[in-house]
Amino acid sequence: MKTQIKSLLELQDIDLQIEALLLKEKEIPKQKEKLQIQEKKLKQEIEDSEKTHKKLVLDQRECERQIAQLQEQIKKYNNQLQGVKKNEEYQALLKEIDEIKKQIGLKEEEQIKIMLQMDDANLFFLEAKKRIETEIQQLKKQEEQIDKELQEVIQERKGLEQRRLEAQKSVSPELLSHYLRVKQRRKTGPVVVPLKDEICSGCFMQILPQVVNEIMASEKIHTCRHCGRILYYPGLLEEQEPVIIPTD
Repeated sequence: MKTQIKSLLELQDIDLQIEALLLKEKEIPKQKEKLQIQEKKLKQEIEDSEKTHKKLVLDQRECERQIAQLQEQIKKYNNQLQGVKKNEEYQALLKEIDEIKKQIGLKEEEQIKIMLQMDDANLFFLEAKKRIETEIQQLKKQEEQIDKELQEVIQERKGLEQRRLEAQKSVSPELLSHYLRVKQRRKTGPVVVPLKDEICSGCFMQILPQVVNEIMASEKIHTCRHCGRILYYPGLLEEQEPVIIPTD
């Protein structure tokens, strides 16, 4: 029974390592997803900056178009002035021309403001793009490292699975079946736990004295009636010191 318990514990150790690696395989991609979200935000920042600059370009063109229209209107009124004979009509046209010139002045001021904004926006865009591209490159490197780490974890887990196939051969079919049933119920964590001071070290509940004696005597396999884990007495696994017989 001692040999069987040792073999079972070796099998469990492999299973726990596999369990930890499977958990890593689930968690590692989440790290990459976080990096990809950051990368997406950075790319969006560049797009927003480009949109801002493009809008200012369109605003400037619109100002130019409106100024050109107003200037055409002035030309039209100037042509009309040559044919006007009444002073009242002449003065009215001059007033219209003056009003349009004021509108042109306002549009030109607006155009200057837009041009200044364009210069600032263009400078910000170039600096932001350079910074963001550097940050994206760093994120890409981290993503590559995560992919590498994931592959290493998968390879390690596959190696352990091969070891597991060999390890379970050392466990009797009956004990292995018992172990697998308990493991299926427990899902995660150790299912073979030591008995400590008549207490199950899995759930920390008291074990009946008769059961404790049978476990310590290594008579048969017992499971905790509270949590269902397989119990063993660690003292049975300790190597006995060789007895040295003194010689005359």
